[in-house]
Amino acid sequence: KLTLVLALATLIAAFGSSFQYGYNVAVVNSPAEIMKEFYNETYYDRTSTYLSDFSLTLLWSISVSMFPFGGFIGSLMVGILVNKLGRKGTLLLNNVFSIVPAILMGCSEIAKSFEIIIVSRLLVGICAGLSSNVVPMYLGELAPKNLRGALGVVPQLFITVGILVAQIFGLQNLLANEEGWPILLGVTGIPAAIQLLLLPFFPESPRYLLIQKKDPASAKKALKRLRGWDNVDFEMEEIRLEDEAEKAAGFISVVKLFQMRSLRWQIISVIILMGGQQLSGVNAIYYYADQIYVSAGVNTHDVQYVTVGTGAVNVVVTFLAVFVVELMGRRLLILLGFSICFTACCVLTVALALQDTISWMPYLSIVCVISYVIGHALGPSPIPALFIAEVFLQSSRSSAFMVGGSVHWLSNFTVGLVFPFIQVGLGPYSFIIFAVICLLTTIYTFLVVPETKAKTFMEINQIFAKMNKVSEVHPEKEELTDFPPSSLEQ
Repeated sequence: KLTLVLALATLIAAFGSSFQYGYNVAVVNSPAEIMKEFYNETYYDRTSTYLSDFSLTLLWSISVSMFPFGGFIGSLMVGILVNKLGRKGTLLLNNVFSIVPAILMGCSEIAKSFEIIIVSRLLVGICAGLSSNVVPMYLGELAPKNLRGALGVVPQLFITVGILVAQIFGLQNLLANEEGWPILLGVTGIPAAIQLLLLPFFPESPRYLLIQKKDPASAKKALKRLRGWDNVDFEMEEIRLEDEAEKAAGFISVVKLFQMRSLRWQIISVIILMGGQQLSGVNAIYYYADQIYVSAGVNTHDVQYVTVGTGAVNVVVTFLAVFVVELMGRRLLILLGFSICFTACCVLTVALALQDTISWMPYLSIVCVISYVIGHALGPSPIPALFIAEVFLQSSRSSAFMVGGSVHWLSNFTVGLVFPFIQVGLGPYSFIIFAVICLLTTIYTFLVVPETKAKTFMEINQIFAKMNKVSEVHPEKEELTDFPPSSLEQ
């Protein structure tokens, strides 16, 4: 059952970390033009000349894409930090990468420096890179198997809440104005400060305590607090089975992850799903939503309200996904979500191409964007990180999150940096690229990805053992089938 301790630990971890990811994805969208003016005026004050259009576009693209580049750096730090400091310890340390840049961004206008904004975007990116991998890992290890899917979607729910809050605060009559934009950028430090105060009162991952720290007493105590009863022997035994595998295999590094035949389809699936999640164009929608609506013919003043409406739809659908993920399963939600995104991209391309010739086409464009957001929120956004937490055992989970996180953030960085130039070059046909990626990811999921709903980590591991055509051994040793027999001896 969902106990108060488990619910609060989930909410504090997700609010303090995942919320910031969403907030920083969308926060530069509304004040973009005001911030570009600040860049130009600052440059003029220094050199007595203004930036060229290309230089300003490039500088702004770098400011936007420093966030996902920082996310990539954060992903590379995951394996080291979660094994040294634990899941909870890493989240606490991670708040430094939010509070410091929040203060810097808040002071950027007074300091007359756009470089501070660029560096701060890199730092909050590192924060998001760590949290986007560590929060699903932490919650996946805290949750019982019947709640793992629902709690695994909560981080994505808070990402969408962060996006919506950034869009609301980014209304022109609130903070997206010449006086308010530094405050708008600095708000990201508040959730970090709250997490820093409250998270120390909640348990560390029992799996980390038992397997990495070799502390069964603390692991059992943490499990009792999380489950709300004393009889946790069955779950302790399940963790001990993983511990036996851990003793024989040790820590499975990223290099070993790619070498092991028994993990082949798991790692390929993670790369495809994480790449598909970002290269399907979701952040093109969020980074440049205002421009898409303007090009679709929405009145310039009304764009901000349409954007907030889109953010609200995203939150509602992700909230629904929390409840249906255990009912419908992970695989069906990914297939349904990517199919909706594919259809939306195709129709949006037609709508944007014909908007000057048919009067109602701009409205169809808006429907397509909202449909795309619904589709992505159902499966492609929340499921891939949950998938990583479920298909890898303890010995390889942190390395798998490093790989998945790196693919996620490199893809995110690429879209953020390249999309403005694709938009200029291809115009209404930009979304054809995203449609193709959605289609390919759907086909791969249909052919390869199994259902993991309501299965233990060991049962999921056995499914992949058959897919990888590795010999049947004891369930707890499935990850070790590439090792010589002597290494498996007790």
